[in-house]
This record gives sequence, structure tokens and C-alpha cells, in this order.
Amino acid sequence: MSQSNKDHHDYVPDSKFEMVDIVKKPEIKNSEQDNIVEFFTSSNTAHSASSSESYSRSPDKPLFGITKPHVRKFVDSFRRAEDDEETAEDLENELVSTLSPSKSKQLHGQKNGDDDAHLQKSIRPRHVLMMSLGTGIGTGLLVGNGSALSKAGPGALVIGYGIMGSCLYCIIQACGEMAVCYSGLPGNFNAYPSFLVDEGMAFGVAWVYCLQWLCVMPLELVTASMTIDYWTTKVNSDVFVVIFFVLITLINTFGAKGYAEAEFFFNSCKVLMMAGFFILAIVINTGGAGNDGYIGAKYWHNPGAFRGDKSIDRFKDVMSTFTTAAFAFGASEFIAIGASEQSNPRRAIPSAAKTMIYRILFIFLTSITLVGFLVPYDSTELLGSGGSASSQASPYVIAVASHGVRVVPHFINAVILLSVLSVANSAYYSSCRILYSLAQQGYAPKWFEYIDREGRPARAMLVTTIFGVIAFCSCSDKEEDVFAWLLSIAGLSQLFTWTAICLSHIRFRRAMKVQGRSVDEIGFKSQVGVWGSGYAAIMMILALIAEFWVSIAPIGEDHLDAQNFFENYLAMPILIVLYFGYKIYKKDWKLFIRAKDIDLISHRTIFDGELVRQEEEEYKEKLRNGPKWKRVVAFWC
Repeated sequence: MSQSNKDHHDYVPDSKFEMVDIVKKPEIKNSEQDNIVEFFTSSNTAHSASSSESYSRSPDKPLFGITKPHVRKFVDSFRRAEDDEETAEDLENELVSTLSPSKSKQLHGQKNGDDDAHLQKSIRPRHVLMMSLGTGIGTGLLVGNGSALSKAGPGALVIGYGIMGSCLYCIIQACGEMAVCYSGLPGNFNAYPSFLVDEGMAFGVAWVYCLQWLCVMPLELVTASMTIDYWTTKVNSDVFVVIFFVLITLINTFGAKGYAEAEFFFNSCKVLMMAGFFILAIVINTGGAGNDGYIGAKYWHNPGAFRGDKSIDRFKDVMSTFTTAAFAFGASEFIAIGASEQSNPRRAIPSAAKTMIYRILFIFLTSITLVGFLVPYDSTELLGSGGSASSQASPYVIAVASHGVRVVPHFINAVILLSVLSVANSAYYSSCRILYSLAQQGYAPKWFEYIDREGRPARAMLVTTIFGVIAFCSCSDKEEDVFAWLLSIAGLSQLFTWTAICLSHIRFRRAMKVQGRSVDEIGFKSQVGVWGSGYAAIMMILALIAEFWVSIAPIGEDHLDAQNFFENYLAMPILIVLYFGYKIYKKDWKLFIRAKDIDLISHRTIFDGELVRQEEEEYKEKLRNGPKWKRVVAFWC
């Protein structure tokens, strides 16, 4: 054998299959070997036993009998990726960027733009713009508020959203500070409690957060079938669930590109619908359209702004809206993560926080107030009202249709359907990547770390698809109960995550103080400081206590209700089981990590305080010497 060929396998003419030349390199990765020999076989058992050679099908031979090249390429795309590390990094970046539209520039601290090239090819600036505008317009706002309005009243709904919005501003600041310090940490905010608070808490919260997103997809599909019921109830709801289920699965099969294109279309429709609703709602309220003339604040006086007659019941009204508000504000924490990875996070994070204020004021509070002006809380058409109209309409549709405006409600309902599908699309995309992230952190089996050649977490996607089967309960007469259960799991899980972020920030600052480290090492400092995180954490804990109270002793009832408790508070028992299960398995009984023992070095980026101050002064000087409009933009944006 010649020198050039002595490291190659010999051709064996007795084999059923042709050989491919495989260079024997001792440094070859196991994953690469798996790719090469994944479908190796031989029909000659005796020959296989006596030979150490590996055989594969010839590239010219059809795999599994598939001869069409496009189909073969699609099937091969589900094989393990050859470069696991690079693909895993792209996957982590895709998760942050798709849930956090602000991440459109080069990653902070990135050596070059090549590391994120796959993501940049998939998600364009036009996708980023529409994702940022459409964030927050989903099931919680458009459909879930119908149930909250029916149970609490418009005044309680506005107050509840206002309180949760003030907490969210502090959470974004805290999350932004932590994200700048730990920009390269796998798992982002789900990993912070593991080394700052307690590993058991981190395990429980991370899994409940993953469960939240796994439940959101079937929740959205159930909501979609309920939205269809506005037009017809003659067709079995599962027919529409099958159609939407297949559609969402196919979209996500194409990875980030399919996700981004679908979200661009969905968010464009949502933004146009909300803008149109604001205008039409004002016109209807002032008597410019519809059959009822001037309405004003009539429904805030009769039947009233609060459902309860007693002071304690009105207090419960406000408390009962927190879970719905948390679900509607869901995924806002990713905005801080994305902003922290901009080229200048000290500018991007305050800008993201201001953007969230505007979203809270205009998209949430303004639209909720307008709905409250046009829909009384005792309307039998609202979700969960129990009336004869049987609760199949969004409050935004009712706000227009109940006053005699025709045609337009159908357009609004159609856009709401698209909005619901948009959230289902995001939930599918995000949940499988969060499950993959848990596997990276060691909280889930390593089996879920499988990434195929197209950068998809294929095995995690399989689990997400299985969870989607829950949506087929939509044909049951308990459809609304399933909606309430899934909504509660998602909303409470969001409260757990926000509490963990705030506690992690408080413990981080405490450890910095105890260990004698300067806060100047922090690249971005929360504008509300530890006090803001303390306020948000206390409000989250009070919200959980209030939800417990309202769940076990419903508004207007003088007895305890176990069914209502588990329907609205199921996520808490799940968290407790996960927490103590971890403690028992690991035999780790410490309550929290002491400040002096917290690791402030690993994974953390330590900034030069003097350089940070110098850059800040240069920025302020540039604003002072620049045109006035730039100072106005810097103040408001």
C-alpha cells in the first residue's frame, strides 16, 4: 500500500455496500464519529464480526429509499450538528434575540461578527422592528383580560396592571445590571440564583419557567379555537387545533428563518389592529359611531369600577388581576438581556426601561381603560362570565360589536387569532430552547443537548410538540377551565422568575459589600438600585400571597374552594415539589448561600471603574455640545 493510502480503509468487494474513505484521526470527535457511522450496517454478520472496519452507504445510494434530493436534504438536516459548540452558542443567542427584539447590534464583548453570523442571516432589521412593536400584544392582553374584567372590574384591572408595571421597571433594571456582569453565562437569568441565592431555588424556578412556556403553546391553541367560536360553533374545535398545531410545527421546523418571517407578518397585523382600535374606541365612546351615543365613563358608575360591594372584596378585585398582568407582561425580562448585549449597555438598558414604560402606559393601560369604558364587567359575553352568551369573545371584539358597529369586529377577531398564533409560535420556539438551556446547566438530561445540522434542538422540539397535544381538549365542555388552569400556571411562573431575579440582584450587591469589592466593577448600575429590587421582590411575594388568598377564598363567596385554589395556584405546589425534590436528591439543606461564600469571579465581566466614568463624561459632553434635539431624544428615549 502506498504511503498516501496506508491510513485509509481498504475496499472489501464482498460487502453489500461500497466504502467511503475515512481517515483514521485519533483526535476526531465522538459527535463526528456518530455522524459518520450513524447508519452504518452490513448484511454479512460473520464478516462484520471478524473485521474492525466501518461501512457506510455510498453517497450515491438512496438513504432509506429516499431518492429525491430535496427530501433527502431535509431528512439529513435532523442529524447531529458537526460543530456542537458553535451551534450551541448560536442557539443561545437566537433565544435571547427572538424574545428580546432589542438585540440587533453586535454582541457586547464579541471579538468579531462571525460568531453570530447564523443569527444575523436569519433575523433581519425589519423583523427586529416589528417584534419590538408587537411585544406584549398577546393572549394575556387580548383574551385573558376578559376573564379578569369579569371577575374584578375595570378599575381593579387598571390598578393591578399599574402596580405590576411599576415592579417590571425595577425588574428590567436589576436584570440589566446582572446581564451586563454575566453576559456569557449559559441560561441567563435562570442561572443567577444557582450561585447567588440557592441551587434548589434555581432548579425549581428554572423548571417552572420552562413548564410555563411549554404550557403556553397549548394555551394559545385552545385560545385560537375559542376565537374561532366567535364565527361558528358547528365545526368541532379540534379541527382548527389540528390545523394550527401543524402550522406552528411546520413554521418552527424551518428554524429561526421561519420563525422570523412568521413573526414579521403576525406583529404587523397586531400593531395595525391596536392603532385602529384606539381610534375606533375613542370615536365610539364619544358617540361618533355605534348606536349608543355618548358613553363616557358610564360603565365605571353602573355597574361600577369594581365588582365587589365591600371594601375587602374590592381589595381582592385588585389582587386577583396580578396573575393575568404577569402573564400579559411575560418575556419582558428578555428585553433587558438583549439590551445588555448591545455595544453600549449603559445607554441601551435605560432606553429599554423607558420603552417598557411607554408600552405599559399606551399598549396596556390605555387599551384596558378604553375597553373598560365600552364593556361593563357584568357583560355575559366576557370570558368566564358564565352567562348564556358563553364567553367566546375577546373584550376588544365585544367593545366594538356590542355598540352596533358591524364588520369591524370580524377584522379585530381575525387579528386576535393571528396574535394568538404569534404567541403560540413564540412559545414553541422558546420552550424547546429553554429546555435545551436547562440541559446545558445540568438541570435536565443531557439527552436534550442534541442539536441538528440546522441548529434546531430536535429532541427538545419533540417534547414541546408532545405538550401541544393538551390543546386537543378544546372540544370538551371544560375548555374554559383548561384555559384558566394553563393561564394560571403561566402567570404564577412569571412571578416566580421575577422574584428570583430581584433576590439574585439583592444577594449580588450584598456579596459585593461583604467581600469588599467596589460597585465600580459593575458595567451598568441599576438606576433604582437595591431598593428597587427590594420593592419589586416584596410586591411579587405579596402578589403570591394575595393570589393564594383569592384562590382559596374567591371574591364574593363566604366559604373555601379547593377546586378554585388548584385551578389558580397549581404552579406553587409544583415549585415546592421541585425545590424539596432537589434538596432531598442532592442532600443539600442550606437555606441560602452566605454572602461571603458567593463566587463573584466565575463568569463575571469585571469593568474598569475609571474607564466607565470617563466614557460617561465623554457621552455627557457630547450631548451638551450637540444639537438640542439629541438631548430631547436622549431624555425621552
